[in-house]
Amino acid sequence: MKRSDIIRTIRVQFRRMRTVDAAAVLDTVVDAMIDAVARGDRIEIRGFGTIRPRPRATKIGYNPVTGQPMHLPANTTILFRPSRELTKKMNG
Repeated sequence: MKRSDIIRTIRVQFRRMRTVDAAAVLDTVVDAMIDAVARGDRIEIRGFGTIRPRPRATKIGYNPVTGQPMHLPANTTILFRPSRELTKKMNG
């Protein structure tokens, strides 16, 4: 599903809404979610899942070409955990 598909779905649900307004709604929600995860907050959407930042420790990696060890710094990634309802619907 692409951004345009989501905007179209919003417009179907709210018939009087213009495309520009539906895009603004989507952008507002996405920006709020990005800001929350950047602050370290957890996002929970009932029936869909949770999104949270996940810290990764420093570790030693290896250059695949030379085989030399290299230092990989600590960073933060995002973890998505689907809800039971979403998992059940996906699996049949």
